[in-house]
Amino acid sequence: MKCHHCDKQATVHLTQILNGQMHKMDLCESCAQANGVTNPENLSIGTLMDSTEGETKPPAGSMVCESCGTTHQDFKKGGRLGCEACYHVFRPVLDPLLEGMHAGTQHLGKIPSGSESRVKFEQSVDDLKKQLLTAIENEDFEKAAQLRDELKALEQDAQV
Repeated sequence: MKCHHCDKQATVHLTQILNGQMHKMDLCESCAQANGVTNPENLSIGTLMDSTEGETKPPAGSMVCESCGTTHQDFKKGGRLGCEACYHVFRPVLDPLLEGMHAGTQHLGKIPSGSESRVKFEQSVDDLKKQLLTAIENEDFEKAAQLRDELKALEQDAQV
């Protein structure tokens, strides 16, 4: 395959999805370097935020994570979030970016161990198991079946 800009052999292959349309570009190593493609500093999510066309951005000072203090400007500059709570605070900015890069904005994988979400999930599972045992001991089998189904659905959703 030849480079999009010159006739050299292409070694870098880019695929970008913008507004639902896929754009592919093949570049040789020198053209990729000249365009900043091989430099990870130039390919941050913050850079993508600046280059996204038609995006409605909230005022830079209006978004601040109360948990870690990360501001909208910090996120734009570094392309990194400070904590788990940032995903909720910066959702209006993240959703349009993620929609363009991924198949969706909902996490469908496993819950990372040690995260706040994992702790809450494990507490919910433990509570349901205790309620299930109590229902069985009280011979309330209808309630036990309902709790069993809830437990099964919760574990299946989290892919535990």
